[in-house]
Amino acid sequence: MEWYFEVIRKYSDFQGRARRKEYWFFALFNALIGFVFFTVVGIVGAVLPSALRHLFIILFTGVFGLYWLGVLVPSLAVGIRRLHDTGRSGWWLLIGLVPFFGGIILLVFHLLDSEPGTNEYGPNPKGVAGYMPPNPIAPPY
Repeated sequence: MEWYFEVIRKYSDFQGRARRKEYWFFALFNALIGFVFFTVVGIVGAVLPSALRHLFIILFTGVFGLYWLGVLVPSLAVGIRRLHDTGRSGWWLLIGLVPFFGGIILLVFHLLDSEPGTNEYGPNPKGVAGYMPPNPIAPPY
């Protein structure tokens, strides 16, 4: 839960880098909150009389819409910081607008590991100081 609030604290921070853990925990909690919202709407909506059901669904959907608007900027910010962590510009987030393939490409970018060491967007958030494994092809001298 601390990763979710960490993203909320960095509400509009589009600079720097975000670890995979930070990005994916934020995405997980957003998905869980959405699941809970719509599960409650489905269950309560099923037992309410028709007149109240429509009012309840409209009200609850409005509340979820306000929540979604509230996390829109942090979602964009953490997505851009995640791309920075892989060494890409935040403008790559726009590739998600391309139907089907854009979302897959963006998913792959978000799944990639951090660039080791410091890149043009800042130091590695994992705290690893540029460790590179030895090259197995290089000669031993």
